Amino acid sequence: MNIQSNRSTTPLRQRMIEDMAARKLGRHSQRSHLSSCERFAAFLGRSPETATADDIRRFQLFLIESGASICNRNRIMTGVRFLFRVTLRRHDLAVVMSQDEIKRLLAMAATLKVRTMLSLAYGCGLRAGEVVRLRVGDLDSAQNIIRIVQAKGRKDRNVMLPGDILGLLRLWWKERPRRQDRDVAPPERWLFPGRNPGRPLTTRQFARRFQETVKKAGITKPVTLHSLRHSFATHLLERGVDIRVIQALLGHDKLETTARYTRVATGMISAVDSPLDDLGTRRRKRGKAGGRPSG
Repeated sequence: MNIQSNRSTTPLRQRMIEDMAARKLGRHSQRSHLSSCERFAAFLGRSPETATADDIRRFQLFLIESGASICNRNRIMTGVRFLFRVTLRRHDLAVVMSQDEIKRLLAMAATLKVRTMLSLAYGCGLRAGEVVRLRVGDLDSAQNIIRIVQAKGRKDRNVMLPGDILGLLRLWWKERPRRQDRDVAPPERWLFPGRNPGRPLTTRQFARRFQETVKKAGITKPVTLHSLRHSFATHLLERGVDIRVIQALLGHDKLETTARYTRVATGMISAVDSPLDDLGTRRRKRGKAGGRPSG
């Protein structure tokens, strides 16, 4: 099941090729992604399907020590991320940001526009493409929901519209340029218009603003915009939100896809009360169990 060989198309390699074609990646991008994954498989010495988070970290360190440029490292890891995120759906390997890192990220946003977009990506679990394609009419402040229209797989869904984000959106609406679409009915206007008339901001431009903010916030993890969606799901799990609710918010068809997040929601483990606690005369109060263990 490995993809090390160019001469034969293994099942995993074929699945990745089909996934790239389905997302309309160009030939150059496809060749680059395959080459990157072949390099990772050669480093690993076994199928990437068996890789762990530590394997990926060791591979990144290997690239640095081998003298690969930042540009080349980013290109290689983009291909590897595609394999794990799209083809293998290994969300257990997703990079999750802490709540402190999220706070720093939002605080360092250069503009109200960027802060609002990042808040939507994390606070509502939206994909980058879903954020940039939001129209004014997709917001329902009466019911406190956002309608995600024709999302990935052409599936519509609703997500929550938190009060803080609604406040940011109202502030942004006052600043939002109207030059390009003043003749368009308000419900049809893009929330985040791009440079070209009648078109929204591109995901590439959004990703660039995200990486600039990550750098300013001093976050050194290899995060991408999709990390905000991963963090949204993980943090909800850690708060005890039912996994089926999270499944609906993310727009996953299969519960198994969402269930992979339980592998990274480590906060859930520490929050569980042991049945041993019930044997005592008094239930342990979380965080006040007689102080720190002495050894």
